Amino acid sequence: MRSTTRYVLQQLIVPFVLVSAVLTGVIWLSQSLRFIDMIINMGVPPWTFFTLTLLLLPTALAYILPLAVLCAILFSYNRLVGDSELVVLRAVGLGPWRLAAPGLLLAGLATGIMFVISLYLMPAGFRAFKSEQFMLRHDLAAIPLREGVFNSLGNNLTVYVRMRDADGALRGILVHDSREPARPVTMMAESGLLVRTDQGPRFILGNGNRQEVQADRKQLSMLYFERYSLDLTRYIDAAGDRWLEPGERFLPELFWPDDSLDDRRNRDELIAEGHWRLVMPLYPLGFALIALAAMLGGPFNRREQWRRVWLMAVPAALTLELTGLALRAVTAETPEAIPLLYGHIAAACAGASVAL
Repeated sequence: MRSTTRYVLQQLIVPFVLVSAVLTGVIWLSQSLRFIDMIINMGVPPWTFFTLTLLLLPTALAYILPLAVLCAILFSYNRLVGDSELVVLRAVGLGPWRLAAPGLLLAGLATGIMFVISLYLMPAGFRAFKSEQFMLRHDLAAIPLREGVFNSLGNNLTVYVRMRDADGALRGILVHDSREPARPVTMMAESGLLVRTDQGPRFILGNGNRQEVQADRKQLSMLYFERYSLDLTRYIDAAGDRWLEPGERFLPELFWPDDSLDDRRNRDELIAEGHWRLVMPLYPLGFALIALAAMLGGPFNRREQWRRVWLMAVPAALTLELTGLALRAVTAETPEAIPLLYGHIAAACAGASVAL
């Protein structure tokens, strides 16, 4: 590697890492706010909270790295112009492509990282996140019921608790089951406890009654009990019934989905997601070529550099990103448009190369 290339590449690495770190921190904080209620209302341990937010970082990095490449190239090359270093490098005979080599090396590094993220880290992290979220929402025995509030557990099950003892026992309980609107069931008990068993979560009620209204007969039936066990597994979906979303799947699972009903129904969306995973890592290269074309293409004019940044590079990169996101949505509905996913990034790279 030439000394000039090494020097410029060193100037690029620092802003690239800095922009990536700052944007990652901002996105991590914004994602964290979404899960604050898990700590407050569901009693999720802080370690689980941090794990959930970290599992989403690969997805965030997939959108951060291209932007970091763009910002690093625009900032570093603009500074080199301001310090007249690019003028000296041009004067010794270095052409635009030789000067662009450090930026392209940075883009190549980001593209390699993006392929790892897109093909493995992103689906693995998102799948682990959705599985953990699913278990938190459906492990009813792990949910602390709030006092004086109507708590929703699972599907069509509402629980009210007047107070909680120091040992975890519940007092003044009302349970309403509305799975069958024509035959709603209400249970009231003096005490109760949420417990885990080998057969699933159970709600043990003590000293209460069970009231069932038959709307067709307009009749109320009541059962008094000293101890009643409510099976909560009837109100939730089994963990094995969860359908894997496109973002949770690896590339073979996207291009060759199963023969299940949900997979057949969403086949076009899955295939479109697979092609998007292959196109997305190319965005750092496209952004880099756009930035380099703006900074190095055409005659040198120090006073016009800001115009190249704000009137050429930024609008072109924004157009490329928005076009890609729009095509991603279109291809999920219209598979015939999938070649446009590859065509638009190829056209951007070709146009920027010609300008450079």
